[in-house]
Amino acid sequence: MDNNHKAGLFERFIYFALSSKIIKFLIIISTAIAFFATLTMLTNELVLARMLPGKSANTYSIYIDTPTGSSMYQTKKVTSCVLDILRKENEILNMEAFYGQGIPLDYAGLVKGSSMKQTENVAEISVNLTDKHNREEPSFLMTQRLRPIIDKTCSSVIPGTSIKLVEQPSGPPTLASIVLEVHGDNIQQNRKLSIEVAKILSETEGLVDIDIMVDEVFEKFNLVPDAEKIARSGLGMKQVNNILYLAFEGMVIATKNSEYHSSQIPIFLVLSKETSQFHSSSIDSLKAKLSSLNLMNMKGMMVPLSEVVHIKKVKSIPMIMHKDLNRMINVIAETDMVSQLYPLLEARKTMLEYFSTQYNIEKAGFSTYMFDLYLTDKRTGEKFLLRWDGEMKVSLDTFRDLGAAFISALILIFFLLVIYYKSFALSGIILVGSFLSLIGVILGHWVMDMFTPQTFFLTATSLIGFIALMGISSRNSLLLIDFAMGLINNEGVEKTRAIAMAAATRAKPIMLTAVAIILGSALLAGDPIFGGLGVALISGTVAAVFVSLIFVPVLMDNTSAMNKKEKEEF
Repeated sequence: MDNNHKAGLFERFIYFALSSKIIKFLIIISTAIAFFATLTMLTNELVLARMLPGKSANTYSIYIDTPTGSSMYQTKKVTSCVLDILRKENEILNMEAFYGQGIPLDYAGLVKGSSMKQTENVAEISVNLTDKHNREEPSFLMTQRLRPIIDKTCSSVIPGTSIKLVEQPSGPPTLASIVLEVHGDNIQQNRKLSIEVAKILSETEGLVDIDIMVDEVFEKFNLVPDAEKIARSGLGMKQVNNILYLAFEGMVIATKNSEYHSSQIPIFLVLSKETSQFHSSSIDSLKAKLSSLNLMNMKGMMVPLSEVVHIKKVKSIPMIMHKDLNRMINVIAETDMVSQLYPLLEARKTMLEYFSTQYNIEKAGFSTYMFDLYLTDKRTGEKFLLRWDGEMKVSLDTFRDLGAAFISALILIFFLLVIYYKSFALSGIILVGSFLSLIGVILGHWVMDMFTPQTFFLTATSLIGFIALMGISSRNSLLLIDFAMGLINNEGVEKTRAIAMAAATRAKPIMLTAVAIILGSALLAGDPIFGGLGVALISGTVAAVFVSLIFVPVLMDNTSAMNKKEKEEF
């Protein structure tokens, strides 16, 4: 069959459909059902929304935080456990552990504060993988697989240890996927609230690596040299300080020159691990250790260190964090390959129920911080604020801004069309036809999610693709309306026949344009970041073709703006 015969068949099909009220009704109803059904895919979590999907990289980091006050020996014990697990992975090229500090600053460390780590209870492991192009398992799936194994095996080595597997961020520079700031002037109550919040987050499905970014308060011993006893014993204050540093910290006692180094190499002296290690954390164990250390005075007599040093038990001084001049504590959590929004809503609902017994809760209005909760203690009247932040908030802000851009584009297109056609009805038809391409966008993501090993999210790039589709869909409808109006006004063709002829005639250029867009977007569909943009353009274009050639003609046939009489009145 030649092309003209094909066009004739399609023209007869459109004309038959427009001539039957039942078929037109069925087309309108089925399109409306399809539109609202696809929207429910978002509410029913068949299609998940997220700022950006996971990004496969050639490296990731592991943050190890033992309880505040832990020794370097305890931190190394946990780190060794993690390293033993990582050594079994064939895709790991090499790794390096950094004790008491963060790894050399990278993008992840820059936004997560690795450079500020300078205590014995922290360690970081830098993991380098084989090239991502030659590796079947993406890095974000590897961390997802290893996370429960490492947590189950190594977190119990030192109770209270927090182990986090950190990917290089693929999107905005944020502290974590979900951050909950606990604001309040009462530090002790802030700590209590933070612990309760962290417990709720840990019980929320889809959230991992929960951590409270606050120092724990613990008891420690201060060694205070007694100046009077030191003088009476014939010792010097510097002599006592040196032996204390040597015994517990180590110190530089000499330097070494080398032809391979431009500066002197320090020689560091410290007691062996067996000698410096305590058998328990009691004060008696510390006294016994001090008694074993002796100093020679000016008369050649040995004086036990315990005779000239006082031991005081004190509380540690925790770090106090501020934001906008308000005291606060961060509780952070990562999402385990799920959208941030759904765990947030679930955790927030649980918090409303949990805190309502002790606090009067006021929800924030529809604003930038619409998920925030204001708590007022029923007994004391103290006020606290639970503020949500992190990648979750950036995602909401991005989707809000893109939504506003989309609405602005709709309004602008509508008024431009009203000026051109001098008809609200025709402008509305073009707008509705463009908006219905959302059916294809959501369905495309649902289909891709079924055929990909990981979750295929509706991302910010997907929304950018949908906004771009507005122009493509509007162009298709404009071609039909202009062609049909020309037939009606210039050649006197009856309206229904003119619409059928316009749909059949313009079907070929519309299809060719769609094929060009689909082929051009196919390269983007496989990209980990811009895959949503590619899928949105491909599936949305397919939906736009069906809407333009079938649904839009039905709306055109039902509007009086297509009549010749009204056109002549313009």
